[in-house]
Amino acid sequence: MVKGLSHEDLSLLMMDSLNDLLNHRLDIANKIFRNDYPKTFLHQLVSSQLDMDRLDYLSRDSFFTGVAEGVINTDRIIKMLTVVDDQLVVEGKGIYSIEKFIIARRLMYWQVYLHKTVIAAEYMLVNILKRAKELASEDIPMFGSPVLHLFLYSNIGIENLLEGRRWIEDFAKLDDYDILSAIKVWMNHPDPILSWLCKSLVDRHLYKVEIRNEPYDREYLIFLKEKTAVQFRISDEEIDYFVVEGTLTNNAYNPKHDRIRIQFRNNELIDVSEASDQLNISVLSTPVNKYLLCYPKNLVI
Repeated sequence: MVKGLSHEDLSLLMMDSLNDLLNHRLDIANKIFRNDYPKTFLHQLVSSQLDMDRLDYLSRDSFFTGVAEGVINTDRIIKMLTVVDDQLVVEGKGIYSIEKFIIARRLMYWQVYLHKTVIAAEYMLVNILKRAKELASEDIPMFGSPVLHLFLYSNIGIENLLEGRRWIEDFAKLDDYDILSAIKVWMNHPDPILSWLCKSLVDRHLYKVEIRNEPYDREYLIFLKEKTAVQFRISDEEIDYFVVEGTLTNNAYNPKHDRIRIQFRNNELIDVSEASDQLNISVLSTPVNKYLLCYPKNLVI
């Protein structure tokens, strides 16, 4: 709904807007978030490979999903943190807790965040909003709350968000209730594609998801798209709402970005991928890329 704007850019705009509302009482927090504050280690606490957000969501999501592999010793990790030359490092005796943290993150991504059900629901939701926006651009009547209606029927770019607080404040009003209530109504929309997508999401008839280590053969993709086009009576331009290609990347630790460094008794600082002696963390620092394919679960092949 907002073109040319990344999640990070939007977060910065939201923080600026909130700071203005609070009469610049968040100036220091804003500088820390942008890494413009003199004490660099504070930025690492809020945005790094060992930031407090990652420690929080791993423990929380592990608890609520029941995936025990995501359990980490948060208290132990925080206790082992120290600052050297304005950089956040981990004391040597905390290395095993860091190893567990990196492994837990890798496992949680495969078992929870990149689970097939999560992927299917996410792609279906994205396609619902994409289709709704397409219909709105053709001036087709669409149900929606005032703020959702505003973004559906407005062509908003980054320049609009930069020109004032109005768009940011309106965007902040959007939440799950706006989207879910609209989806339930759109289940009966005369557009068959939007209706099918919404009914499938609400009734949990999600895409069937295939994941492979190698790219899919073009012949197989063409076969699926032809079968889908015939069964659902859709055009080639509409096939992307039913057959979706994508990639998954799981990178538990990237030694080239905001490295986690271990401080040993001789004060030597070593990257955790090199310092680990129990598990081969260097292997986990290599990104794993997989290829996915989504298509209707009731497709007759």
